[in-house]
Amino acid sequence: MRLSLLRSAAALALIGLSASALADPRIEINGGRSYSDGYWANTLWLESIWGEHAFGNSQFSWAPAASLGFINGRNVTKYGNAVSDDVWLLGGGVRMRYGAAGDWYHHLFWTSEIAAQGGRTLALSSGGEFVNSVGWTGDRWTFQIRHASNAGIKGSNRGETMALIGFAFNP
Repeated sequence: MRLSLLRSAAALALIGLSASALADPRIEINGGRSYSDGYWANTLWLESIWGEHAFGNSQFSWAPAASLGFINGRNVTKYGNAVSDDVWLLGGGVRMRYGAAGDWYHHLFWTSEIAAQGGRTLALSSGGEFVNSVGWTGDRWTFQIRHASNAGIKGSNRGETMALIGFAFNP
């Protein structure tokens, strides 16, 4: 009885910590063009980034991140219908930055996520993909280069490389 009460209290404490860590997200709406195998497509992403946490006493920080992305399908006749699907990606991971909030380079970031996907193309042929971004973020704007691929884990795929610009706000 006492052990189950302690487990329940620990679970409740973890839920409380998780809720406070995920409060007040930064929302980014990014759009741009995605390139794969010589062909371009439109892409749109909705991202949430939550509060930053320092790695110990270092200048490095991390923040939980989640994204929902859409990559418009391509109809390339030399591949038949293999690349015509629209692709949706739903991912989660971390955004990392370096420096104090007032440092100019603190605006630079790297985001790494693992994503599940709907739709298949030659560029994104697995059920899951790795999504990595490097970029700059200000108070209201964000610019980034993003790449999504399966890293060759489940056979090769070409991946998608995107140039994105976006608007950011805190609701």
